[in-house]
Amino acid sequence: MGFKTNSALRLAGGAVFDRDGRPKTHIARGIERAVEVQRPLVLANIRRLQRKHPNASAAELVKILEHHYLAAVSGGGAAVGATAIVPAVGTAAALGLSVAATVGFLEATALYAQSVAELHGVRLQDPDRSRTVVMAIMLGEEGTAMMQQLSKGQPWGSALGGASSGMLGSIGSTIRKQFLKKMLARQGSVIVGRALPLGVGAVIGGAGNYTMGRSVIKAAHRAFGEAPDTIPGELAAEIMDLPDSRSSERS
Repeated sequence: MGFKTNSALRLAGGAVFDRDGRPKTHIARGIERAVEVQRPLVLANIRRLQRKHPNASAAELVKILEHHYLAAVSGGGAAVGATAIVPAVGTAAALGLSVAATVGFLEATALYAQSVAELHGVRLQDPDRSRTVVMAIMLGEEGTAMMQQLSKGQPWGSALGGASSGMLGSIGSTIRKQFLKKMLARQGSVIVGRALPLGVGAVIGGAGNYTMGRSVIKAAHRAFGEAPDTIPGELAAEIMDLPDSRSSERS
């Protein structure tokens, strides 16, 4: 088992990283694009939850988002890791699935983080601001420390609306560099881990994603504080104006 695991590590590592140990360009670009979730999708996500739980407060919807997010990212990671057990799916094939799962993890994280922001009354209409918020949350304590420059002792999410474009742009540039440096290295190791054979990938995939997901939720709490009891007025109006997907499906 040890020989096969070491061989898988070398194969997977060579497909993810270059000779200098940096994630390859196409993987870096794919991961960065994965944190870009368009706002209409975020609003539709909140609308779907609100219609399913019509009596839920904004705080309760945030709890539901957390539960769905953890279930999605940990389940997906374990499922991809388990493909390496199947004889017909070798490590190289599992690696391709693992990269896709990593992008899926980041997309789910971006959707979760932006949905939570909106439920706290933080309207992320500007794509640059939304990317900065998602990357800062994924950086955890380091991202919190950088974004805390926007506020004095309060959760930094509450200060986003009043932050100047210049100041937020400067902080956002630093956050982006740190995100690409640290998050890509972290995700790169998870990509390799998921591709390991003999069932090891299933353990690393599910457990790794769950741990990272919990860290994301904690960072979101630090960013926005306690969620309000009621859905913010502007958000409530916007999700009410969304087309009814159920009606369109029937027509």
